[in-house]
Amino acid sequence: MSTSDSSNANETKTMSFAEKQAERMKKLRQLHTLRNEARSHNHQEVLAEDARSKLPSNWESRKKRAEWLLNDQKAREEASSRGEDYDRKKMLEISAIDAEKIERKKKKKNPDQGFSDFEAATKRQYDRLVRNMPSKDMERYEEMKEKYGDAFYAGSNVIIHGLHEDRKEAIDNMVKDLENQIAKREKYSRRRTHNDDADIDYINERNAKFNKKLERFYGEHTAEIKQNLERGTAV
Repeated sequence: MSTSDSSNANETKTMSFAEKQAERMKKLRQLHTLRNEARSHNHQEVLAEDARSKLPSNWESRKKRAEWLLNDQKAREEASSRGEDYDRKKMLEISAIDAEKIERKKKKKNPDQGFSDFEAATKRQYDRLVRNMPSKDMERYEEMKEKYGDAFYAGSNVIIHGLHEDRKEAIDNMVKDLENQIAKREKYSRRRTHNDDADIDYINERNAKFNKKLERFYGEHTAEIKQNLERGTAV
């Protein structure tokens, strides 16, 4: 083999090694890139999972409910623009079994079970206030959602105090509702016959009514404590 042929063979071997080395370096850089992407993705998932764990337990249901209301309102507006009766069209798409369930729920809605405890009374009051609220302004809903971002669905670690401003219409509605409550109490209130022999453990008539409710539900549990206090033997 001549000297020129030997040098050409060495050059071919040298180029092949260089190409292999370049290919290895290219693969190594790709692996580094994939590792960094995976690390970044895992970090984002950890942050997202941590944020989800700090949300209230009913956050997902609240979000789905809000989305359903938006879609329902949009469908109602589209039906109104076409001159269609949205409620009638909606009922035609519901099966007879579901329609019967809805009708039964309407009949059972807000049954007057009387006064059972203060928690139940508070819930009934809350349900009544929600029912009497004006129809939802979906345009304002979307504006507030865009304005407050993540603070719109307030989580356990979100401070919303000072973000929202009370509208004059909302304040007027609150005042009107309070005035209606006062007028209703005055309408149904009647003066009870005063018993001169009964113990006086109240400061006014309203406090006397409250004490009677407490006695009715918790009297048997506090009778011994009350007797000890009256005898002065309570520890």
